Amino acid sequence: MQSGLYVALSGQVALERRLTTIAANVANQGTPGYRAEEVDFKTMLSRTGPKPVAYVSPGTTYLSTRHGVPIKSDNPLDVTVQGDGWLALKAPSGTVYTRDGRMHMQPNGTLVSVNGYPVLDAGNAPLQLDPDGGPISIAQDGMITQNLQQIGAIGLFSLGGAGKLRRYDNSSVVSEGNATPVLDFAHNGVSQGYVEGANVDPIQEIAKLIAVTRTYEFIGSALEGSESSLKDAIRILGSPA
Repeated sequence: MQSGLYVALSGQVALERRLTTIAANVANQGTPGYRAEEVDFKTMLSRTGPKPVAYVSPGTTYLSTRHGVPIKSDNPLDVTVQGDGWLALKAPSGTVYTRDGRMHMQPNGTLVSVNGYPVLDAGNAPLQLDPDGGPISIAQDGMITQNLQQIGAIGLFSLGGAGKLRRYDNSSVVSEGNATPVLDFAHNGVSQGYVEGANVDPIQEIAKLIAVTRTYEFIGSALEGSESSLKDAIRILGSPA
């Protein structure tokens, strides 16, 4: 088989993978705290070194950590994260992190996420509110006050740049690196009554979708032409002189 067919086929596989990530981003553009999935080709190319490459790289997918736009909700238990910190949740499989600050209080006072996972403080302990303690105020540093009494503080964590993030359910992630509590609240913190929107640019994603679709169709046409020329060559070479 011609090597061009292998290259074209690998190109279609890579583009199909890219289409899947773009479709997921577009579908979740309205999901609070959602992190868009991107593709990085630099890491893949750096591994090839000086050797010639005769295939199409599918790239390495990763979750974008750029910030989404804060959306006013006026819910006193909603918070949007300022800076690069993450909220910590106690999920069934362990600690996970999210930028989705939609929270609510259970009848027993436990502060939980939109999925019902306990929200943790800086010491990784679940936060407990007073169901009869009156209005809740959340300061920029995450300190929670009820009836003029400080009852706990929402923990913010830095996931660093070295650890890879893996998607968990909803908008939460699992970090392969170490998470450290955020102690500097000059550039970090939370804002009460807001939620962070998805960091998806719908116009950019639609433009990517169109470009990838056209490229996929172009490669398909190239494959058909290559197969046609191969069949012609076989027919001519196989014919008696």
